[in-house]
Amino acid sequence: MNLLNKVRLNNSLLNQIKYRLEVIEIHDYNLAKLLCKVIPSHCPFERTVKILGRTLFHIPPLCKINPLYEQFVGLRFKCLLYLVDVCGEDATKYC
Repeated sequence: MNLLNKVRLNNSLLNQIKYRLEVIEIHDYNLAKLLCKVIPSHCPFERTVKILGRTLFHIPPLCKINPLYEQFVGLRFKCLLYLVDVCGEDATKYC
């Protein structure tokens, strides 16, 4: 198998995973709560490194490099909507 076929296979697999994440429907309260807790509301890798009040360097958010970032954010949003609209729960505790 040449490199181009491997890239196509990997891209096809990635697209299948993206599609599977996008079509998930949330109908379970416990699953929605769990996913809201597990999927962060902001990129956990962004950091500003300071010593003695002086900024040494800033690490930018790297989440957008993740090819599944949009799908996970969308899934978390679906969970929040389910908790608010269907279950009547306050979503501010997940922000």
